[in-house]
Amino acid sequence: MRVRQLTAAAAALLLAAGLGGCSGHPGPARTPAPAPVPAEPTATTGDVGPVDRTAVRDGGTLRWAVDGVPATLNVYQGAATADSALLAHALYPSLFRPDEHGRPVPDPDYLAGAESTPPGQWPQVVTYRLNPRAVWSDGTPISAADLDAQRTALSGSDPAHRSARAAGYDAIDSVAQGADPHEVRVTFRRPYAEWRSLFGPLYPAAETAAPAAFEQPLTGAGRPSAGPYALSRYDAEGGTVTVERSPLWWGDRPKADRIDFLAVPPDQRLDALDQDRLDVAPLTAAVDRAAPAAAPAASPTASASASAAPPPAAVAEAAASALRRAESLPGVTVHRAAAASLTQLTLNTARGPLTDPLVRRALIRAVDRQRVADAALTPLGLPAAPLGNHLLAGDQDGYRDNSEAAGSGDPARLLDGAGWMRPAGGGARSKGGTRLALTLLVPAGSATAERTADALTAGLADSGIEVRQVPATAESFVGEHLAAGDYDLALLSWPVGPGPAVEQRPAYAKPRPDPDGVPEPGGNFGRGGTEEIDRLFDRAAAEPDPAARLDLLQEADGRIWQFGHSVPLYQRPELVGVRTGLVGAGAYGFGWPRFQDVGWTG
Repeated sequence: MRVRQLTAAAAALLLAAGLGGCSGHPGPARTPAPAPVPAEPTATTGDVGPVDRTAVRDGGTLRWAVDGVPATLNVYQGAATADSALLAHALYPSLFRPDEHGRPVPDPDYLAGAESTPPGQWPQVVTYRLNPRAVWSDGTPISAADLDAQRTALSGSDPAHRSARAAGYDAIDSVAQGADPHEVRVTFRRPYAEWRSLFGPLYPAAETAAPAAFEQPLTGAGRPSAGPYALSRYDAEGGTVTVERSPLWWGDRPKADRIDFLAVPPDQRLDALDQDRLDVAPLTAAVDRAAPAAAPAASPTASASASAAPPPAAVAEAAASALRRAESLPGVTVHRAAAASLTQLTLNTARGPLTDPLVRRALIRAVDRQRVADAALTPLGLPAAPLGNHLLAGDQDGYRDNSEAAGSGDPARLLDGAGWMRPAGGGARSKGGTRLALTLLVPAGSATAERTADALTAGLADSGIEVRQVPATAESFVGEHLAAGDYDLALLSWPVGPGPAVEQRPAYAKPRPDPDGVPEPGGNFGRGGTEEIDRLFDRAAAEPDPAARLDLLQEADGRIWQFGHSVPLYQRPELVGVRTGLVGAGAYGFGWPRFQDVGWTG
C-alpha cells in the first residue's frame, strides 16, 4: 500500500485527481481524556458487491477510463500518479492488501504467511513465507533479492536512489533468504509496528537494485511483472494501456481476456459511457467539476477575475445536472463510496490571528462539522457522516471521534477572552481596530468544495469570524498558496492508509529550522506542531502491540485537536459508473480491484 507523502507534488496530484470537492491523495491524533469508547467501523466504504466467480463468464474485454497513460508504473517515483497505482495492482505483487476497513491482510497469491518476533524481543525480525508458485513474468521466482533491492532503493541509505518515499524502509537493517528460497527474513534496526504496509507494490530487483535502473521511468511492454495480467501495449500518444492474461499466472484464472485502460478526460466520460465506449469510469471529477453552461458575454467593464470564474450557482447546477445524467444513463450503475481520503480544514497556525491558540480553539469549536458534511455529501447521495479524527477514517478499524478533546465551551467566550469583541449589532469581531477576517483557500471549479466553503463561511460568521473565499487552480493551489504560506484557512484532502503512525506523521510534525534558522514546514501545511505530538507518533510507529499502538494514536489525535492544527470534516466522496453486467468493479473505498475477478455475467 502506497504510503502518503505530504509534499507539494503529492498535494498537486490530489488536487488534479478530482477530490470530489476539497483538495488533497489526497487524505491522510488523539488525547487520553476524554476517551470515548472506540466505535466499530461503519458499513464498508466500498460499493462493489460480492463476486461469485462461478457466475462470471470467461472471456471478454473491459474498457476502463484513466486520466492518462502514466509516465511510470513505479509508484515510488516522483512522476507516479493514481493511475500508476491502479495499473500496478494488475501487474505487480503486494504482499498485503487492505480489507474493507483498511486492515492489511496477507494476499495468498503472493504470501503464504508472515510473522514478526514477539513484542519486546530484539531485534525485530519479520519472517515472510512467499507463495512458492509466485514468479515474475520471465519465469524468475519472487525472492529475497527483490525485497532487498526495494529496501535499498527506498531506504535512503544510497543517495543515488532518488525515491519519492522512504517511510518504513529506512527502519530495515537487512533482508536475507531464510531456511529456503521461499522464506525471507527482514531484520529491523529499530522497532517498526507497521511492517505490513511494506513491499506493496513489490518490483523486480532488475528494476530497483541499480540506481540507474530505478531512475528510469517504468513504462512499455516486455518488463517483468507478476500479476494476473501482463502488459501488452503501452501507447502514451494514443492514450491506451492494454493488459492481457498472464500465461504464467498461478492464481485464480482472470475472467476477462483483456483490459484496455483508456485515457478519457473526466469531462468526456459521461458521453463515453452513453455511447458505450467505456465500461468503468470514475465520475467524481466528472460530476464535481462539470462545466457550467456558457454564460452571456461579460460587459466591457467587467473585471477579468469576475469573468474568468463562473458564479457558484452555475457550478452547483452543472454538478447536479451531471449527476442526474449519470444516474439516468441506460445500462450504467453509479456506485458510491466514502474514499480512503480525509477532507479537512487546515489552519495556518503561523499567520495573523491564528497564531493565537485561543483563536484557533474558538474557530475549531465554531465549525459545525455535521452542517458541513450535510452540505458536501447529501447532494451526492452519500451519508452525511462528519469525521472526528485526524488520522483514521470513519469506517477504518479503530476509529473513534476525539473531537471533544478540543473542548465543548462556547467559542464566543474564547474569542472574548482573546480580545476579539463583537459589535453590539453583530457582524465581524475586531481587536484594536482590526477585523477578525480570514481567507479560505478553496479548489476552484469544485462544486463540493464550494458547498463545503459556503457551509464553513456561514457557520463561522455566526461566531463573528469573517471568511473570504479564495478560489485557486490546481496549478497555483500548492506552490503559490500552501507552500508559500499565503492563506489563513485551506480545504485539503489527504489519503489515509493502514499505517497512520508513519503515513500521517509528516502532516503534523513540528516544523524544524532550516540552515538559516527559518522553520521549514515540510509536509505540515498547518505550520505548527509540538514535540509531544511527534513523540506520540514515534512511539506508535515502534509499538508492536496493536491495542497499545492505537491508544497512542488516539492520544496523538487528541493533542492535535487541542493544538488547533486542523478540523477533520468528512471522507472524500467517490463516484464510479459501471456498465450493467460487469461485476467486481465499482467504488472501492479502502480496497482496490481484484482484477482476476472482474468480468461479465452475461
